[in-house]
Amino acid sequence: MIPIKAELLHTASWQREMARAVTDPRELMRRLELPDSAVDRMANLDFPLRVPESFIARMEPGNPRDPLLLQVLPHYQETRLVPGYHQDPVGDQASMAVPGVIHKYRGRVLLIAAASCALHCRYCFRRHFPYAEANPKSEQWRGALDYIAGDSTVNEVILSGGDPLLLADSRLSMLIGRLEAIPHLRRVRIHTRLPVVLPSRVNKTLLRWLGKGRLQVVMVIHTNHPNELDETVHVALQKIATAGVTLLNQSVLLKGVNDRVETLNELSEILFSAGVLPYYLHLLDKVQGAAHFEVSEERALSLVEVMRNSLSGYLVPRLVRERQGAPAKQPISGMLRRTDEIRLDI
Repeated sequence: MIPIKAELLHTASWQREMARAVTDPRELMRRLELPDSAVDRMANLDFPLRVPESFIARMEPGNPRDPLLLQVLPHYQETRLVPGYHQDPVGDQASMAVPGVIHKYRGRVLLIAAASCALHCRYCFRRHFPYAEANPKSEQWRGALDYIAGDSTVNEVILSGGDPLLLADSRLSMLIGRLEAIPHLRRVRIHTRLPVVLPSRVNKTLLRWLGKGRLQVVMVIHTNHPNELDETVHVALQKIATAGVTLLNQSVLLKGVNDRVETLNELSEILFSAGVLPYYLHLLDKVQGAAHFEVSEERALSLVEVMRNSLSGYLVPRLVRERQGAPAKQPISGMLRRTDEIRLDI
C-alpha cells in the first residue's frame, strides 16, 4: 500500500502537468522557436488548442512541419465546409442508448467516462460531440450501468470519452468495481491517449489496481508517429504491460503526418518493443474540420501492402474504416492494379 502522502504526490504530478498545458498557439510557437506569423492564418476556433509540455518536448524546434505539431495546431482549413464531412461522422449520437452509453455493435458498448482530453487532436471525430447531453459525471453512471446490467448480450465495456484516464484513480477504480459486479461482463477496454501524451499518468496508484480485478483489462492507446514514443512513454507502457494489461494501439492515417511506409514501419517496431501490438490503422473519420488530413483509400492500401512485404504479419495493423450503421469496423482490402505502384518511399 502506498502511503497517503506519496499517493497524493503521484496524483498531483500529472494533474499539475495538465493544468500547465499550453492553450495559446502563439505560446506554442514561442516554445518551438517558430515565428508568430505561423499563427496568422489560423481562425478563432471553438475547438481550442491544448497540448501538455511533455508532448511539446518531443516536437522539433524550428520545424513548422513537425508531425506532432501538425496533429495539434489549429489551422484555417478547419473552417472550410467540405461536402461529405459532418459533425457526427460515425453516428455516435444516433447510437446513444441512454445518456453516456453508445451501443453500436453486438456484445460491447461504449461508456463515455470523461468529457475532456489531455491533447486536442485536430482530426478528432468527437470534436463536435455534445458532451453536455452525454454527461459522464458519476451520478449519471447509474442509468448507464443499469442499461449494461439489463443486456446480457453485452460482455465488454469500452471506457472512452474524452479520455477515461483523466478521471482520478479513486473514481476510475470505483467505476470498474461497479462493472465487475455485472456478472455477464468479461472485459473492460480502456481507450486512452494519456500513457503517450502524459506518461506521468501511469503512476503507482494507477498500477496498483489496474488489471487486478475480475474483468480482463485491455488498453487501447492511440499514437500516430514514432516521435511520440520517447523513453518516458516506453517505460510507462512496459509498466502497464507488466501489470497484466493487454496493450493494443490504434492509429489514424494522416496526410503529412504518417502517410509514409518508413514512418508506419518504425511505429510498429517501436510499439511492439514496448509491449504494444499494432491493432488498427484507421482511415480518417470524415469529421467537419479535418478534410485536409485525408489520405485516399488507394494510397492507404498501397502503404499497407508494402508494410506486409517488409514486416512480420503481427506488426501490420488492420486497415479499417468506421461506417455509420455497419455492424463492426469495416476492413479495407483490395489488390493494387499495378505492381510498380509498390515503392518503399511512398
